[in-house]
Amino acid sequence: MQPQDVIDLIRESLIVALLIGAPLLVVGLVVGLLGGLFQSITQIQDQSVVFVPKLIAVAAALAVGLPWLLDRMLQFSHQVFSNAPRLLSGG
Repeated sequence: MQPQDVIDLIRESLIVALLIGAPLLVVGLVVGLLGGLFQSITQIQDQSVVFVPKLIAVAAALAVGLPWLLDRMLQFSHQVFSNAPRLLSGG
């Protein structure tokens, strides 16, 4: 296994992790910001005002995006396992 192969594999795995995690994080961020804005406007300081909508929004985003997320993970896994003999043999 060449050092460049390891670098490419790590780079690709980080990109896949970013693509899988980013949509859920962005949804949580947007809902959290809107909830915080709502809290500051109405002066309601209850944590569930932000937590419950954020939980629901992230769960909905996960339900909507799950087929794409699974497909992307399976593509990456297939790519890694199909290239494993070449990478491990050093060629």
